[in-house]
Amino acid sequence: MTAAPAAAPTFDKGLANTIAAETQMSFIDGGKGVLEYVGIDIDSLARNSTFEETVFLLWNRRLPTAIELSALEQDIRAEYDLPAEVWQMLRETPRTAHPMHMLRTLVSALGMFDKDADTNTPEANRAKSIKLLAKTPTIIANFDRHRKGKPMVKPDPTVGLAANFLWMLNGAVPTAAVAKALDVCLILHADHGLNASTFAARVTIATLSDMYSAITTAIGTLKGPLHGGANEEVMHMLNEIGTMDNIEPYIRAKLARKELVMGFGHRVYKALDPRAGYLKTFAKQIATDTGNERLYEMSTKIEDLMRAEVAAKGIYPNVDFYSATTYHSIGIDLDLFTTIFAMSRISGWTGHCMEQLDGNRLIRPGASYVGPHGVAYVPASKR
Repeated sequence: MTAAPAAAPTFDKGLANTIAAETQMSFIDGGKGVLEYVGIDIDSLARNSTFEETVFLLWNRRLPTAIELSALEQDIRAEYDLPAEVWQMLRETPRTAHPMHMLRTLVSALGMFDKDADTNTPEANRAKSIKLLAKTPTIIANFDRHRKGKPMVKPDPTVGLAANFLWMLNGAVPTAAVAKALDVCLILHADHGLNASTFAARVTIATLSDMYSAITTAIGTLKGPLHGGANEEVMHMLNEIGTMDNIEPYIRAKLARKELVMGFGHRVYKALDPRAGYLKTFAKQIATDTGNERLYEMSTKIEDLMRAEVAAKGIYPNVDFYSATTYHSIGIDLDLFTTIFAMSRISGWTGHCMEQLDGNRLIRPGASYVGPHGVAYVPASKR
């Protein structure tokens, strides 16, 4: 019996209509504004879970028992510290370096100090995933201290990942409310389908490269302002507006020029971004607790104006809009925002890499050649 001919390839610019992988990690319905991690609604996780529990969920496709969660927490905390050589690299990093350049470089460097970097067993890849998840906060926080001329702070293995990061960043124990605010943001950013950086990570690991290379690829992809830099742009916009009185003329002028209003609209969601609902509530609380009420009030006024003007077109606040307010309120510098995104998304990136390797196939799409044919070579002397 003759096999049916393969379907002819079709051109799909940006791959917006192409299914390139199967996953059990997260589900998105952009039209209805749904995001689930392994079937659990993101809002429920943000309200009830912890980042570490969410990591277990993504990596194991189920919630942990209390014993399993405690074991994962201890595994992560045991890997907070950095190799001595990476601490030295941090000290020698230019203080003027962009935080994402720094992060991409030092995450890549971690692979040189892992004897199992090129071992691709499931056990080795889980161990590498834990190391990446645990050490990235130490790198980010201590780079910020280094560039400000402050002494570096060793991690505290007695506390969770969010509290540990804030301890190292500020050299002080964070309040429970501030640590919870960061933990919620980490949950909300942990995974989001086959976004650009996740796809990039899966492409790299599909070549049977190593986990450090895959996550370095993902960080480089996230750095782009069309992907991970949006929450920085929201804060730039709020700073540019400056006062409540400037909001309406600023936003109306943007809309009249058909320019993007940062923090609104999403490539996937045509309804309210499900990550933005609880985050708005939490942003109000943390802004009030930290004396940033004006910033929150500016944000809600912008949202009200945008709802009246463009909600009918499916343009709503996205997760970046209120995460910018939250990050600012808990004292994170503007140019660190995208590194915090990466700190969270490592959970999803590594989970996707492990998923990709289970029944792996090299990802190798075609390209539509649109150049000339039959061009004669002309020697240099006659050009």
